[in-house]
Amino acid sequence: MFGLSRSIDRLNDAVGRSVSWLVLAAVLISAGNALVRKLSNNSSNAFLEIQWYLFAAVFLLAAGRTLLTQDHVRIDVLSSRFSARTQSWIEVFGLLGFLLPLVVVVITLSWPLVVRAFVSGEVSSNAGGLIRWPVMALVPLGFALLGLQGLSELIKRIGHLTCRLPPPSGGRGNNTAMPQAALAASSPVHMDRTP
Repeated sequence: MFGLSRSIDRLNDAVGRSVSWLVLAAVLISAGNALVRKLSNNSSNAFLEIQWYLFAAVFLLAAGRTLLTQDHVRIDVLSSRFSARTQSWIEVFGLLGFLLPLVVVVITLSWPLVVRAFVSGEVSSNAGGLIRWPVMALVPLGFALLGLQGLSELIKRIGHLTCRLPPPSGGRGNNTAMPQAALAASSPVHMDRTP
C-alpha cells in the first residue's frame, strides 16, 4: 500500500507542478486580450472564456497536490494540541467521513453533465464562445485526483497508527505530510515500532 501511496503522491505532484504553468498562460492571454481591445477596440469572448477555463484547470487539477503538501485550509487551533497519534485519528475520520464521500458524490453528479455536454456538443451561449465539455470534465477529473490523494493520505495515517511510519510532519509548505524517505524505508522487514 505504501508503494501505491508513493505513486499517487508522484502523480499529484507532477500534475500540480504542470498545471501551475497555466497561470502564466492565463496572464499572457489576459494581457494580450487587453492589448488587442485597447489597440483595435475589438475583443473575443473565446479569449475571456479560455481564461476561466485555465483558472478552473489550475484550481481543480492542483487540489490533490495542495492536499499532498498540506497547504489546504485547516483549523489547527485544537488539533495542534493533540498528540501525533490523535491527530492521525482525526485525519482518518476526516478523510473517511468527509473528503472521500464528497469526492464520490461530486464525481457521481458531475459525470452525467460532462457526457451530456459532450454528446450534445454544448457551446457557450456567448458569441464566439467555446465548447463546454472540456471545462466541465475538469470537475470529475480534479475530484478524482483529490480522491486519490485522500486515499494516499489515509494510507500514510494508517501507516502511522500501525507504527509503520513516523508521525506526519504537518504544517504549511511541507512537500508531503509523511516524508517520502519514511515511505520508502517502510516495509514489513524495516518497521519502526515507536508510536
